[in-house]
Amino acid sequence: MKKMLLLTGLFLGSVSLLSAQHSVKGTVRDRANEPMVSVNIFEKGGVNGTISDLDGAYEIQVSSPDAVLVFSFAGIRLEVPVNGQTTLDVKIEENIQLREVQIVGTRSPRRTSVDTPVPIDIILISEVANDVGQVDINQLLQYAAPSFNANKQSGSDGADHIDPATLRGLGPDQTLVLINGKRRHQSSLINIFGTRGRGNTGTDLNTIPAAAIERIEILRDGASAQYGSDAIAGVINIVLKSSVEAFTGNVTVGAFNADPGSNYNVAAAEAYDGKTLNLNTNYGVRIGQGGFANITMDYLTKTHTNRPADPAVFDIYRQQFGDAAADNFSTWLNMGIPLSDKSSFYAFGGISHRFTDAFAWTRSADSDRNIPEIYPNGFDPHITSNIDDRSLSAGLRSKLGQWDLDLNNTYGKNRFHYLIDGTLNASLLTRSPTKFDAGGFQLSQNTTGAGLSRYFKNALNGINLAFGTEYRVENYGIFAGEEGSWRNYGIVQVVDSTGAITTQDVLGRAGGSQGFPGFQPSNELDEFRTNLGAYADAEFDLTHFLMVGAAARYESYSDFGNTLNGKLTARLEITKNLALRASGSTGFRAPSLAQIYFNSTFTDFVGGTPIDKIIARNDSPIARALGIPALQEEKATNACVGLTASFGSFTATLDGYYVDIRDRIVLTGAFEDTDPDIGDELQALNVGAAQFFTNAIDTRTLGLDLVLGWSHMIGGGRFRATFAANFNQMELGDITTNDKLKGKEDIYFGTREQKFMLASAPDSKMNLTLDYRLKKFHANVRLVRFGEVVLEDWLGTDDVYEAAIVADLLLGYNLTKNLSLSVGAANILNAYPIQQDTETETGGLWDAVQMGTNGAFYFAKLGLMF
Repeated sequence: MKKMLLLTGLFLGSVSLLSAQHSVKGTVRDRANEPMVSVNIFEKGGVNGTISDLDGAYEIQVSSPDAVLVFSFAGIRLEVPVNGQTTLDVKIEENIQLREVQIVGTRSPRRTSVDTPVPIDIILISEVANDVGQVDINQLLQYAAPSFNANKQSGSDGADHIDPATLRGLGPDQTLVLINGKRRHQSSLINIFGTRGRGNTGTDLNTIPAAAIERIEILRDGASAQYGSDAIAGVINIVLKSSVEAFTGNVTVGAFNADPGSNYNVAAAEAYDGKTLNLNTNYGVRIGQGGFANITMDYLTKTHTNRPADPAVFDIYRQQFGDAAADNFSTWLNMGIPLSDKSSFYAFGGISHRFTDAFAWTRSADSDRNIPEIYPNGFDPHITSNIDDRSLSAGLRSKLGQWDLDLNNTYGKNRFHYLIDGTLNASLLTRSPTKFDAGGFQLSQNTTGAGLSRYFKNALNGINLAFGTEYRVENYGIFAGEEGSWRNYGIVQVVDSTGAITTQDVLGRAGGSQGFPGFQPSNELDEFRTNLGAYADAEFDLTHFLMVGAAARYESYSDFGNTLNGKLTARLEITKNLALRASGSTGFRAPSLAQIYFNSTFTDFVGGTPIDKIIARNDSPIARALGIPALQEEKATNACVGLTASFGSFTATLDGYYVDIRDRIVLTGAFEDTDPDIGDELQALNVGAAQFFTNAIDTRTLGLDLVLGWSHMIGGGRFRATFAANFNQMELGDITTNDKLKGKEDIYFGTREQKFMLASAPDSKMNLTLDYRLKKFHANVRLVRFGEVVLEDWLGTDDVYEAAIVADLLLGYNLTKNLSLSVGAANILNAYPIQQDTETETGGLWDAVQMGTNGAFYFAKLGLMF
């Protein structure tokens, strides 16, 4: 509470320094008098800008009553003088058929965020990104959307490089991501070691720069019946910018305060680390009559953070503990070209390249995994990676009679390549290189779709019908590393005096690259599958106050079969200011190709015999020998009931939800060849330990989302306050094993893994944001409270992370009409989670919890706009 009072005081103090400025608000409508969404509105020759919301409404501070506002949308640019007005409603009379604006969760072009039957968060990234210190999308959403959670990992192999993110505490792969309404491909990474979302894949949101995005829509409701697999928890739709003749550029610099207090190694940590530099530009050009091309370029670089424990206090497993360093460059394009009065071509896509450098666990000087002649003081291997991501979506929108037709093809590919540096292969002794190519994996996806929709204005109070089909091809592959990254050169075949050939370990040294052993040729694969889906969707405005909707989707997968899902929705307007909404649906998530086919092998030597310790692919002989069944889809039932209210400048939404998921896919613990029941079968296959992906557990989640908003003119400036909260409770059902593994539930999915699943989201997360804008100044304060999280460490004891508050502060000033400067701090009070010992999952003083383990981040932003 003291922290909240202090930050509120700082905020109010900054407000008192400000003086009056001219404020303008209004709506933007098309020639049919429908609200226009995501119109870019900015002061000509100035840095002030905003975007119209889903009701076409906008509000902006301008430098004087004589300012000129520019309205830019999909190749259209309109300049309107303010002329001292405080309310300025604009109608764009030009024919607009390049951008058929639909919000996620509905296929009706007449539906807005206010009258949807399901809860949707609309986050205007251009505004949010200028008010916070976070520079990547995962962290922006982590602090802006209470139901969204992302964790920075450390010592978790691939998860250090791609942050796992979730909605409502469900799996990273149970949230579908769209870009401009089209399905986005997932990352090729499957989370394996020491990370949230273990055994899951997900979508790498950080491949998309914030500078390219107009808004992000988060549908907090199951939507498999509308969009297909993965939409159990909800859908995130990223809408790209389409403005023209408006240049924006931003420079952000920052660093963390490397002082978590007591019990850490001061000598090993710099005073300020995690140094960050972000450069981005965005510009749109006209193409012909009403066409546009909007281009974004973004560069982000950041150094490691390091929070090692004090070796005088703790047993030290890691001398280097913190976030990975990264260099990321991306280029994105969004374009549209009218072909006729009824048809238009559109395309969007991007290329991203990221080089990441993460700390692995320490190898001490006297370890048999070290060669003292190479590393006299021991070493800390670095797991580095090259991650390449590319995508392209292109399509044709046209009229087919009275129906709107959309033909589209979307392709995406993600490639993750491990390069292990500062390491060695101990079995090569002093001849070992210190850098290895360890191989990696890749995933590609191609989706071809056709959709038809039509709004019947004169039927009832309005009916919208939509139907369509999609065909998707997916490909997953693993490629091997160089021989030295995986081979043990001490294992040789020896011929004895009788002529018998035996295999022996003549060195007793570990093989492969330390930190991350490479993929072997036996791990390589190149697997495909196809999927054909068809959907139908209808929304009926029965009266002006009652709307009902229904959707159904059928999908047929080449590898596991067919599925049919449905959804019903309704909205009842009780009064002009108050409405009830509800939805119920079934859903599914197909097992990913990575869950079916991922496999890795590490060869150990036990009693003179080489033994493989493996993660086995689901269709392997060892999986069948132990009775592991073929993976099936996860099945879900969703229900949501909510209340919306709007009284002048005050808005409120309250939504309760229920999500029941059956047959969730997990990665089991390791079954060893010493097991009295199954050990013989493992030994017969020369396997010392094996893990599997399997459908193992049911979960039931109950939760509540609350969003309150209020804005008011105070002292000539605009004050906005938002409170958003998520309360979430997950219950785990019985663990499902097979007859052969019955009684081994503690290995199948033990208590540590169960607590990892429960900790995917804290039991509560609350966000209070206060924003004030007046003349050339603006101030923003944000307080985020993360609820308690309980995990289990390697010793079987509970690590309790008590509820904590993180506070952010930003102060901004427009230096000129074209240049703005903001300074501030994320986590300004330098809050850290409760310290544990080094028996945590990460080997450091903390697990990867939602509030982070890096402390305060101080930053400055320079913005340019003309």
